[in-house]
Amino acid sequence: MKRIVLGGGCFWGVEGYFQRLIGIHSTRVAYANGSIENPSYKQVKKGDTNFCEVVELEYDENLITLETILDHLFRFIDPTSLNRQAEDEGTQYRTGIYYEVSVDRDIANAYLTKKQKNYDQPIVVEVKKLENIYEAEEYHQKYLDKNPTGYCHVNFGLLKPEELK
Repeated sequence: MKRIVLGGGCFWGVEGYFQRLIGIHSTRVAYANGSIENPSYKQVKKGDTNFCEVVELEYDENLITLETILDHLFRFIDPTSLNRQAEDEGTQYRTGIYYEVSVDRDIANAYLTKKQKNYDQPIVVEVKKLENIYEAEEYHQKYLDKNPTGYCHVNFGLLKPEELK
């Protein structure tokens, strides 16, 4: 199993989307790359801890590649929007690819370079080493499973039947 951490706006919908994909073994919502230890949602929401709402993905690279995972991310984010996705605004909603190994950094950077050709505005998805990660509170985990009518900026209709578990 491999692991990658992604920021794509509010983590509820990002997790809901990725947990449906073949090859994704597990998902967990968390806060990454911030300035304090063990933050709460309330602290992250204030916007002064530099945390990003993220989803940690464990995946089987024999079934889904990192590049394919990034293709999915780009289906539902606006990669040219800084610190904002849909109605969510603030640094905690920035888009990012947080890696642990340099091979994943290289794949992510090559991917963004290739994708930039499709956009007039610069892509602002950050690619950074995962410095720290703290699991979000239990009520955030699988939030949309628990609250099917909850807010979600991610369009699950973008998933193709052959991609679903």
